[in-house]
Amino acid sequence: MDKKEFLPIILGSDENAYGTARQFSEAYGVRPLVLCTIPLSPTRNSRLFDLQVIPDFERAEVFPDALLRVLRKKAAQYEKQLVIPCSDYYVGLLCRHYDHFEGMIANRFNSVEMLETFDTKDKFYSLCEQYGMDYPKTVVAAPEERESVPDRLPFDFPIVVKPENSNATEYLRCHFEGQKKVFFFDTREEYLAMIANMNRSDYRGKLILQEFIPGGDGAMRVLNAYSDADGKVRAMCLGQPVLEYYDPKSVGNYAAVISRGDRALYEKMQAFLEAIGYVGFANIDMKYDRCSGRYTLFEINPRQGRSSYFVRSAGINLMKLFADDVVYGRREPCIYNETVALWSNVPRGILTRYVTDPALKAELASLKADRTLMNPNDFNLKRLYRIARVDHAQYKLFREYWFDKERGN
Repeated sequence: MDKKEFLPIILGSDENAYGTARQFSEAYGVRPLVLCTIPLSPTRNSRLFDLQVIPDFERAEVFPDALLRVLRKKAAQYEKQLVIPCSDYYVGLLCRHYDHFEGMIANRFNSVEMLETFDTKDKFYSLCEQYGMDYPKTVVAAPEERESVPDRLPFDFPIVVKPENSNATEYLRCHFEGQKKVFFFDTREEYLAMIANMNRSDYRGKLILQEFIPGGDGAMRVLNAYSDADGKVRAMCLGQPVLEYYDPKSVGNYAAVISRGDRALYEKMQAFLEAIGYVGFANIDMKYDRCSGRYTLFEINPRQGRSSYFVRSAGINLMKLFADDVVYGRREPCIYNETVALWSNVPRGILTRYVTDPALKAELASLKADRTLMNPNDFNLKRLYRIARVDHAQYKLFREYWFDKERGN
């Protein structure tokens, strides 16, 4: 039997994984394989892909051999296998064990050294300094400095506080009251109260304390890019998040994004990514200062994010660019997105209630929302029921946790 051309293997089972599979389905009609530890709601009851549950798949002692067994089995059926990680820990496992997979993964990943630069804020901001990229004033506190660090901050409250890597297993598996991926504190007393809770947990990582850059959700920006195997950028799409999540488990993720264009930013970021030899997908968080017109970089996530389907909403299928590059060797000139489109992961009623900027509210009223999971080619009663339940829960979470970030310092 002749082999098929390629198999996309997607690691994870959240909205990101579903959006990735949907793009492959739309571009090539292929049926990807989704590997995960637990099938989350977005990827249940779908007919777009095959889903395989591997117990403890995310654990370092399980992952390499488990993925290798899948690759060996599928190699008899496919000419090439593409592996797409949908979370930071899968990216880390792939990069650190790449040689273990015996050359059966067709796509390349960034080096472990580059990955560690992105994982560690002080290293990342040193990289920004080297290449002339703006970044927030930042102080890194070791565990024993958590209580004393407010005394040496070169900026005033309010502040933003994050674990050194909020997606690291060490942080995800520790538990304390009020735990979040990102904290906002107006006063020193609020900060120290959180530290008292954290110190009672087993988290021993560093903390990142940053100046709060004024502006609400609408001041945030996210830029998604794809760089080919030679480190040349092939597509860039800028998004303006109009609403973020606020509940502790999801804070830091975007609930709705409008795609934008900014050629000067595209040119600057393309030069930066190509200078450092970046490969693959990039999800870059930043904040825009309307007064200065400057973009302040927060982090580079070396994979697509949960909101990355906003790029598809703007008309760019990143999975098609990716497979065209890796499978077929086709490389078109770099695409700079200019299309304005709305992607949302929450119901319209939440946008109407919690987007407070008058200009954005007016613009939202004129745009039809595209939603990752609302796929007309994958509807069935079970999926629609699951989506409806999640939407209902979102109303409750926003009522409980939303607050107005539009504050000065």
